[in-house]
Amino acid sequence: MRIVFDTVNVYYLPQYSPIIKLLKQRGHHVSVVCHRNRNDEAAFKDTISNLDVECIWVEDENEAKETYLSLKPDWIFFGNKFDHLDAIHKYSKTAQLGHGVGPKPSYYHKSITPMTVRFIEGGLRLEKIKQYYPNDNFIQVGFSKLDPMFNQQELGFDLEKLGLDSTKQTILYAPTFTPSSLERFPDDWPEDFANYNILIKPHSLTQVRAQYKKQRDKLEKWSKFNNVYVATTQDISLLPFMKNADILLSEASSTLFEFAALDKPVIVCNFFKLKWSYRGIFHFRFKQRFGKDNVLYNEIGKHVQSYKELISAIPQQLAAPEEYQARRLQYTNDHVGPTDGLASLRIVEYIETH
Repeated sequence: MRIVFDTVNVYYLPQYSPIIKLLKQRGHHVSVVCHRNRNDEAAFKDTISNLDVECIWVEDENEAKETYLSLKPDWIFFGNKFDHLDAIHKYSKTAQLGHGVGPKPSYYHKSITPMTVRFIEGGLRLEKIKQYYPNDNFIQVGFSKLDPMFNQQELGFDLEKLGLDSTKQTILYAPTFTPSSLERFPDDWPEDFANYNILIKPHSLTQVRAQYKKQRDKLEKWSKFNNVYVATTQDISLLPFMKNADILLSEASSTLFEFAALDKPVIVCNFFKLKWSYRGIFHFRFKQRFGKDNVLYNEIGKHVQSYKELISAIPQQLAAPEEYQARRLQYTNDHVGPTDGLASLRIVEYIETH
């Protein structure tokens, strides 16, 4: 078969990669279609070449549509909605694969235009999305991005090569781009945690979008501390960061669910900077987009209301990782799904038999 992965954003690739690897092993022809209007072709050239598959660059969604109508692949995977499915479905089947399992309502609403199948992660998510779209085709498979973690294929970093101390515990800070706690962290915060390694993995958009320059300025300051490693634009995958980390700090990111599925403690940073369009009389917009009506994660781990609270919260949670263990297991069952490392296999077997 010929299978194409629509890569609107390069940060979809960690979700696609385990599936691509398995498809290649089984003899299928795999291509990725990347969108120039959302990604810097030169910056991500090496990242994509490491997949060892054909890469086709298109300008935008319209050119992607024309490419698919020309190629007529058997299957096209999408990480988000696509506005030209009626034309595409004349020649190809389509699969929707979310690139995260975060709390945003958009997780559900991107299925408003049905694809041939949408692969779902956890049981609670499957139940809820069927309520929204009772006539569509949803198959629970798990979360393919985490397969390399569960089947021990992800080796993580060599901390010594990063200039860090492998005898120390490691904090992972993975802020999203908006709403982000990043700008609420002090310029010298690594000094408060000098006895730990600190891995910082910002969202890919923080690293490339002009409007997040102030966030990048913060990252530059933190990178100068000898106990810190800040991800580069080539560090697309969160997996090696999670492999080495003992605890995660984040806000409203899918990372919270992913890390909890590894049965490691998470701390939810409830202090973040809102852009002007979410403040004051516009706060309702924030609630609409980031409301917790779809995915309640209040009990996934310890919540802190300020940076100052982290000073005691981090050592406390590292000393008592069992505090939220039962809740982490429940969240994993509900939102991430099976942790057997076989999500990619279930996806591949489905498309091979359909």
